[in-house]
Amino acid sequence: MRVRTVLNADEISRAITRIAHEILERNKGAGDLIILGIPTRGVPLAQRLTAKIADIERGVDPAQICGSLDITMYRDDLRHGKLRAPEPTHIPPGGIDGRTVVLVDDVLFSGRTIRAALDAIADIGRPAAVRLAVLVDRGHRCLPIRADHVGKNLPTAVDERVFVGLEEIDGEDTVTISWPETAEAEGDPA
Repeated sequence: MRVRTVLNADEISRAITRIAHEILERNKGAGDLIILGIPTRGVPLAQRLTAKIADIERGVDPAQICGSLDITMYRDDLRHGKLRAPEPTHIPPGGIDGRTVVLVDDVLFSGRTIRAALDAIADIGRPAAVRLAVLVDRGHRCLPIRADHVGKNLPTAVDERVFVGLEEIDGEDTVTISWPETAEAEGDPA
């Protein structure tokens, strides 16, 4: 397996800062804003975004706008044995009704995770708008879903893997892409 680093810690930090500014600009401030991270790595990304928004916008209390949205039971691959333990959903005080919800995830790929998140949100309330912020958009959508805020567009092949490492979970901030070595890449004739 070959691995290449795509984003380092400084580049991830800059991407989060840019996304925070984009969210505030599009929302015309932090009023009625809710930031929901999708476990696992979407939660610390949402916390970082919220902290950055609080640094930029006076009077924002991160605890009042940041939460998490577990989508485990809404996934369409449960029948295929891809199980993981559900994590808690935390909705900030005041709920999501009539507010702008920004879903946060690490990598946007097929769109199935976001479809599940939309189903989960529909069971919780009726927001005024739902937007999507991702650190990496790698393409290959199976559903008509696109991100409103993207840290890095990363065109990939289907057999390549994108890994987002975050300090809070993995001990370091990094985004890597890996792909299988082929006979041609190793110098052997095909």
